[in-house]
Amino acid sequence: MNKQREWHLIALHPNELNFNAENLAEIKVAGKHLCIARVKDRLFACTAKCPHAAHPLVNGYVNVQGDIVCALHRYKFNLETGKNTTGEGYPLKTYPVEEREDGWYVGIEKGSWFGF
Repeated sequence: MNKQREWHLIALHPNELNFNAENLAEIKVAGKHLCIARVKDRLFACTAKCPHAAHPLVNGYVNVQGDIVCALHRYKFNLETGKNTTGEGYPLKTYPVEEREDGWYVGIEKGSWFGF
């Protein structure tokens, strides 16, 4: 099924985002709270809270495998797919990020229930 998305400008340049020492930033866009992860020259977007215990993912880190790790219980999630890589079965909602000539955009599905 082809998902319809609305694309929202999040920054003209990644340096505009308020990244912490772990290269994570929390933003609000289109009424949603998102965690943005900077990994090398790429940006990834996911929901701001861990799907296990709702702990803010901005307090975690990205490991060498490229998984975002929740600081509370150390659950790990693939930033591209949202798959829980530690096996507990909690998927993380991820959002596509695109670099365009005029900035960085995040795609949010139109008409989705409860923002999922």
